[in-house]
This record gives sequence, structure tokens and C-alpha cells, in this order.
Amino acid sequence: MKKNSFVAPLVILIVLLLIYAPILILAFYSFTDAASIGESVHFSLDNYITLFTTPELAEMIRGTLFLALGVAVLSTILGTLGAMGSFYSRPGTLAAYRIINQIPVINADVVTGFSVCILLVVVFGINKDTFFPLVAGQTVICAPFVYLSVYPKLGQMDSSIYEAALDLGASPAVAVRKVVIPQIMPGIVSGFVMAVTLSLDDYFVATYTKPAAFDTISTYVVNATRGSQTQIKTALWALSTVIFLIVLAICIGMNRSNASKENRKVRKKRRMEA
Repeated sequence: MKKNSFVAPLVILIVLLLIYAPILILAFYSFTDAASIGESVHFSLDNYITLFTTPELAEMIRGTLFLALGVAVLSTILGTLGAMGSFYSRPGTLAAYRIINQIPVINADVVTGFSVCILLVVVFGINKDTFFPLVAGQTVICAPFVYLSVYPKLGQMDSSIYEAALDLGASPAVAVRKVVIPQIMPGIVSGFVMAVTLSLDDYFVATYTKPAAFDTISTYVVNATRGSQTQIKTALWALSTVIFLIVLAICIGMNRSNASKENRKVRKKRRMEA
């Protein structure tokens, strides 16, 4: 027992080091004047100054954020409606919905991106400059993950509440808006955050479907690392650090919010029992 209790924390520590050590190293060098990782360094904020003062980088970041938020909103709407529709479907239809939803999740992004490009750009002749192929391609990837976030919350919901709302005279639309959506809101929020992350992380779909003059963070980083502009390359270290800190803050905030809600439920239950 003592041996097992020692091995498990050690394995977890090794895994955490493998995951976070590269991020921490990159964050460290973002605060230096090094041109490449491994050089002798001195403290410097030049990378952050370059990041926030270079118009090209600012435009790229702004465009990527607008794209991610737009795709996330669209994916959240479609994924939530799909989850609610399949939840109240017959067992056979539900099984079909689940299989269809799993295909974009399991399928390789490069296949999805190439397929969307062929369908929308080649077959239907839609111009990439309209951003429609890019938005549609990323939505195809993100919406299934929203579905997977929302559907379990529907299963945890007490279905009698929705039926009671109908019995009291509420229309189905009002019952969904006033009863169902508040019950599944944590899943909707989780799905929205997941969609934003997937859109920011996407490379293959964006490569095949984006306008020629537009770059997302992922495509810009890949193209910049192949170039010779050292100042831009090192500024991307700062960008990676900022993204990591934002994600970390969001995760901590969501965990604290969930913990606070659970504590309130426990206290309310204890008061009712008393």
C-alpha cells in the first residue's frame, strides 16, 4: 500500500511536468531578450512591447478573437438546440443523432477542413473572402463539443419541472426559456468556452478555408516560425504566455464559481433538514 501511495503521486507529478514544463519555459523566455530558447538571457519586456504595438499582430489577434466569439455563439446555439432536440427524441432517433454527432469529434481536422473546402468553395463556388467557408468549417468542429457539454446536463435535469410548466399554462417556448435553459446553463457555458478554445486552436480547417489576406493565431504562428523575422517569433512567446494566463484565470474562476454554487446548495440543504 505504501509503495502504491508513493507511485501514484509520482506518476501524476511526471505527467504534470511533461504538460506544463514547456509552457513555463516559454513563459520564462518571453520575459527575456533571447532570440532563441537556450541562449544566455537578460530580463526584458521587449517581446510584450512588440506584441502590443505591432499593428500586424494586433490586427491578427483582433480578427481571431472576433472569429472565435462568432463561431462560439453559432456553435453554442446549434449544439444546444441539437442536444435538446435529441434528448426529447425517440430512442432510435437519439442513437442516430449520437452517431452523427460523433463523426466530427472523431474525424481528423485535416479531413474536415479539406471536405468543407471542396464542398463550399469548389462545388458551390463560395468565395473564401466571404468568411463563410471558414465560419462553417469551424462551426462543424465546435458544435458537436457543445452538444456533448449540454446533453449530460439535460439528463441530470428533473424532467417533471418542464412538464409542470406546461401543465401550468406555459407554452413550450416559454417553458424551454424559463425552465430548461436555466437548468442546463452550466453545460451551455462550458460548451461556449470549449468552442472558443477550439476555434482559437484550429489550424487545418482555417488553412483550407480562410481568405488569403486573413490569418488566425494558429496559421500566423506556423507561418511566422518558418520565416526569418526573429522579433516577431519571440513576440509570439509573449502571446502564448498571455493566452495561457487568460485560460488559467478562466479555469480558476469557473472552478471557484462551481465550488461556491455547491457550497450554497449544501448550506441550503442543511438549513432545510434543520
